[in-house]
Amino acid sequence: MPIITADNARNRPGGPVQSSSWAEAAAAADARNAPETEAPSSEAKDSAAETSADSPQPTTAEPSAAAEPAAEPASGAEPATTPESAEKVDDGVPLAATGATALAPAATVSEFITTPSAFVKEQKPRPVGGFRGAIYTLTRGAWNLGPNAKQREEMALARRISRQLHGSYNTAILSLKGGIGKTSTTVGVGLTLAEYRGDPPCAIDANPDSGDLVERALGEGIYQKATPRTITDMLRNISTIDSLTELSRYMHHAGRLHLIAGEQDPEVSDSLTAEDYLRIRQLIANYYSVALTDCGTGVTHNAMSGILQSANNLIIAAGYAVSGAKRARSTLQWLASHGYEELARNAIVVITDKDEVSSRVDKDAIEEHLAGMCRQLIAVPHDRGVADGDLVTLDVLRPETRRAYKEIAAAIVDGYV
Repeated sequence: MPIITADNARNRPGGPVQSSSWAEAAAAADARNAPETEAPSSEAKDSAAETSADSPQPTTAEPSAAAEPAAEPASGAEPATTPESAEKVDDGVPLAATGATALAPAATVSEFITTPSAFVKEQKPRPVGGFRGAIYTLTRGAWNLGPNAKQREEMALARRISRQLHGSYNTAILSLKGGIGKTSTTVGVGLTLAEYRGDPPCAIDANPDSGDLVERALGEGIYQKATPRTITDMLRNISTIDSLTELSRYMHHAGRLHLIAGEQDPEVSDSLTAEDYLRIRQLIANYYSVALTDCGTGVTHNAMSGILQSANNLIIAAGYAVSGAKRARSTLQWLASHGYEELARNAIVVITDKDEVSSRVDKDAIEEHLAGMCRQLIAVPHDRGVADGDLVTLDVLRPETRRAYKEIAAAIVDGYV
């Protein structure tokens, strides 16, 4: 690689010219990188000269001493500063004599310097798979056609999910009907948030009916072998939890998704109050920027007022069965009529095709009906990895299902910012 020095730089075509000061050199560099303006043509110059000659010159009152010649400075004295000699370079030589132009003020910073992209050529993202990916691989990156439209959409979803958040936010997932995909949505969306966000999310099982959130995220066998730490245990010792290390003793981990298990004892599970939940939520807010709360069925159990009070947005779980669609509408109607109209209007309705209803059900009509009552409606296609009611892992889900969970995760974060 050739080395550019001050000596050989002058000989390079269009290379920098050595200047007597840094300010001149900077001004010359800025001028080289400034947008070029078209010089006036000779015809334009002649036209301007003719116009100037034909135009009457403005007259001014002659001063009384105008006819007297200016007094010459005494020998050895400094010449007086006049408007004609005001523009000088640092060494006292008039600019007119050197042929230089007036330098920009020192405070003026070149746009070339303040724009980092001016130093680096824009690089297209690497295409993955398909014809574009094959061309990129065969040419070892020499031909980069960039990602296709589908890949660009995926990248846009990833950017929306991974946006930096200031503060802690909570999304509640609820429904009026069980077995409709509420917990599987919590796990799938939670794992998606954990995959794309720099900070791990937290999922809370607030289901009063022996919720199975942790079992769906870890698997029944792994959860049974783990220490049975539940939300009740956390509440019992909440005054002693003053660090993330201490909090992790009551958490379960499915990769980067952190979970709080619900109470399994039916005599205790329904004892979670609104005040209890708010204490849990306040503790979680100290360490997590995103929390998901699996609310179980119903909207009137003890903890629900605390959950809705602290929720930033909602996911309403629904299905394509007529009963599921009706209950989704009833949930939104109940929220709007009980002081939660803002949450209802900005809710995300998620329709999971869990049971593969017959062709007699008009899915488009159900989607159109519910879409007008919420901020966004997203459909999750039928997937055995969701419908079986067992462990939910992103690796075994269909690409369409994973895409739906990405759209839900992006819509959730959209509601935070």
